[in-house]
Formats: sequence, C-alpha cells, structure tokens
Amino acid sequence: MRLFVSGLRKLVRRPATWVTVGLLIGLLVLILLAVGATANARSIRTNGEAGKLLLTFPGAYDRVLQFITGLGGLFAVIYGAAIAGSEWSWGTFKWAVARGESRVRYTLITYATVAVMIGFGLLLTFAVGVAAAVGGAHLANVSTSGLGDSATLTGLPERLLKGWFAVVEEGALGFTIATLARSQLAGIGVGIAFYFGEGFASIFLPDIVKYLPFSVANASLATSSTTTGGGFGGGASGLPPDQALVLVAVWLVGALIVAALFADRAEVAG
Repeated sequence: MRLFVSGLRKLVRRPATWVTVGLLIGLLVLILLAVGATANARSIRTNGEAGKLLLTFPGAYDRVLQFITGLGGLFAVIYGAAIAGSEWSWGTFKWAVARGESRVRYTLITYATVAVMIGFGLLLTFAVGVAAAVGGAHLANVSTSGLGDSATLTGLPERLLKGWFAVVEEGALGFTIATLARSQLAGIGVGIAFYFGEGFASIFLPDIVKYLPFSVANASLATSSTTTGGGFGGGASGLPPDQALVLVAVWLVGALIVAALFADRAEVAG
C-alpha cells in the first residue's frame, strides 16, 4: 500500500499526467463546440444532421465515451510508455531494486497507479465532454430533453467501467513496449506505430485485426448507438462485445506478465 500511495503521489505531480488529460479534453471540447456552432449552417447536408445526432441526448453519452475510448486509447499508450520509460531513464527502477523492492511487485504496482490515473482522466474528460455536448447542443438548437434519461443514466456506471478497462488495456501495451525498450521515446514511437498500423491493417486483414488489442477494446464497448472502429486505431471488428471484453482481459494480463518478467530478469547494474 505504501508503494502504491507513493506512486499515485508521484504521478499526480508529473506534467505528463496533466498534459495528456488536458490535450484529450481540449480536443473533445473543440470538436463538440465546433460541431454545435456549425451544425445548422450544414443542416441541408447529411453531415449537418449527423453533427446534431452527435449532440443529441441520451445517445450523446455513448458518443462522448466512444470518442474518449477511441482517441483516448492513443493517449493511454503514450502515457503508459512515458511512465514506464521514465522508470529506466531516470533510474527510478534501479533505486527501487537497490532498496530491496521486488521487481515484479514494483512493476505491477507502478502500472496499477497508471491505471488509477487513467480512470481519473477518463472520468474528468467524460464530465467535461458531457458539459461540452450540452453547450454544443444549445449552439445547434438541439433539445437536451434526453439528458436525464433514467435508463441511460442507470447503465452509465457499467459503460464507464468497461471504457476504463478497455483504455487500461491499451495503456498496458505502451507501458510494456517502453519497459522492453527501456526508453520513453522508443515506447511512445512504437506504441503510436502499433496504434495506427492496426487501423490500416484492418483494411487488408480484417479477420486477423479484429483480435488485436485496439480492435477488441473498441468492440467491447459497442452498443446500438455506437459503431466499432470509432478510434483511429480501432479498425473493423465483428466480435460480440462480451467476447471482445474477454480478449481485452487477455491482452491486458499478457502485456503485464511480459513487462513483469522482463523487469525481473533485466540487467539494472551501473
């Protein structure tokens, strides 16, 4: 518990935490307000009506969450890689081992703190995103009567929990890549390449890509009001949400096992 709490305190003070969340919030707010401000001007075209649909509640709850989990997956990869890479480049991991910490335990607890911060970022971004969707709806003269829809609000905690789980899985990939490379830059670069590469590969190899981490993360969140593949790295997926959720767990656990085993055997002298 001591190690976990100290890890959280460390991440709260890290600029990477606030820059990552700030960029995601900024993009989401900009898009929603821009759509609201221009939806009526484009109403004679199909994209104008689609823009209004984005701001129409209760479906807007799912669409905001889909945006966060889609593009947020990329930010989670970058954040996970930044934290894991800094453990090696700053010598934090070496000093933890020197004072007697278990390598496996330290690695897993470090990612647990990353997962908690991802959860905090998701909740904050979702709250701001809903507020921005309401603002965009007013700009577009769209009714917000569905804002208090009881059925949607009742299922929202489960949707948020699944969204957090999906994004945590994506963050674990960046964390593991940076651990294997012992480098922030390498982890971020390879993670971004993997994210976009999976999206492009879905055009040619959809039957294979649908089992890959970003696709299963998106598929696990699919509902009747959303479509899978909404994120840049999502790709097309024909997997049922329940099956995709199981694969999300497999990718998450597998990534952390690889990171922990590598940390346990890595040379940290010098």
